[in-house]
Amino acid sequence: MHSRKNPITINEGFTCKKCGKEVPPNTDGSCRNHCPICLWSLHVDKEVPGDRESECGALMQPIGMEINKRKGLRILHMCQQCGHKSWNRTASDDNYDLICELSRIPQNPEK
Repeated sequence: MHSRKNPITINEGFTCKKCGKEVPPNTDGSCRNHCPICLWSLHVDKEVPGDRESECGALMQPIGMEINKRKGLRILHMCQQCGHKSWNRTASDDNYDLICELSRIPQNPEK
């Protein structure tokens, strides 16, 4: 397990399990953790974005968004299998029309 102070992060491209599009690695300096086209993710990270230590592996639905003063625009994802919720920073190539749609969803995030 990686500590929060010294995480080993993996930034790699992938084929989206939801929409089937080929997704390149992120070029914004952080790990790619969701599809920029449909915004869906996989439950692959356990504690730190990019650690790839979760054993769940299920699809994570984008269920909300926020503008965080320190971390910028973020998407809330919820695992369709275990219910785990996590916030993910947006990337410059994300579908902002879908992000705007997420802003209309009422939510009570726990994280």
